[in-house]
Amino acid sequence: MHKNNRHKQGYNFKALVKAYPELSRFIIKNKYNNQDTIDFSNPLSVKALNLSLLKSEYHVGFWDIPDGYLCPAIPGRVDYIHHLNDLLSATPKTLLANTKAINVLDIGTGASCIYPILGQREYDWNFVASDVDPVSIKVANHIISADKSLSKHIKCRLQSDSNQIFNGVIAEDDFYHLTLCNPPFHRSLAEATQGTTRKIKNLNKSKSPAKSPEKTLNFGGQKAELWCPGGELAFIGKMIKESKVYHKQVFWFTCLVSKKDHVSKLKLNLKKSQAKQIKVINMTQGQKISRFIAWSFYGAE
Repeated sequence: MHKNNRHKQGYNFKALVKAYPELSRFIIKNKYNNQDTIDFSNPLSVKALNLSLLKSEYHVGFWDIPDGYLCPAIPGRVDYIHHLNDLLSATPKTLLANTKAINVLDIGTGASCIYPILGQREYDWNFVASDVDPVSIKVANHIISADKSLSKHIKCRLQSDSNQIFNGVIAEDDFYHLTLCNPPFHRSLAEATQGTTRKIKNLNKSKSPAKSPEKTLNFGGQKAELWCPGGELAFIGKMIKESKVYHKQVFWFTCLVSKKDHVSKLKLNLKKSQAKQIKVINMTQGQKISRFIAWSFYGAE
């Protein structure tokens, strides 16, 4: 993990239970080393772990999401935030407007509003959190309104047109130093169901499939969080196309890319779109390698 990731040494379950005693009923022993852990295929366990992490490490008193909505893994999410900060730190200050207050746009914030929460707590960034799902926006607003410092720095905006990404969200007088996004990476409901079933099987170390597609999807997230026509390649392609319109209002556009094979196609698309800077940043968590692509229509100097 990133050197600044406070979770790189693993979980201190004693401290986490102290912060959120309810977590104790989900703790089990790892059958390989007899260490404390949780069942990561159980959404209630993951939700309890997240709440304990937010309470103990990020001083968030209230956080809750409805059943069936994506419950994000905090260590991986905050790694993206730390790498984004590195990207900003490597950018000459003369190129960045209003560097005293870093403004960030989160595309598809979800009900958890996790990236804005982590970015505000780690770096005191200001966020606009957007989503196409009214329930997600309602829940995210409920979470941030419970904390004065969060509500001061995070504002939610509903994207009313599911065919648009930046259009209708970026206002005329907005400027963002960064955008970030965890895109829907499956191409269809069937593919999303298969992917989430596979995830549960891997977590359980079991060959038996999930009991039903409904239960599987309830573990994995809602439609807008999991899939869209054409998958992540089409989604990021649309993002690149729209980014040209807002090239003066955003310094760094960024987006996670789940499939390594998509990177070369996206880079070619960006070159055709005349992006002046293109970067691919790898992130390592154990043996897993993830990545995000970043582009800017501002020059390097």
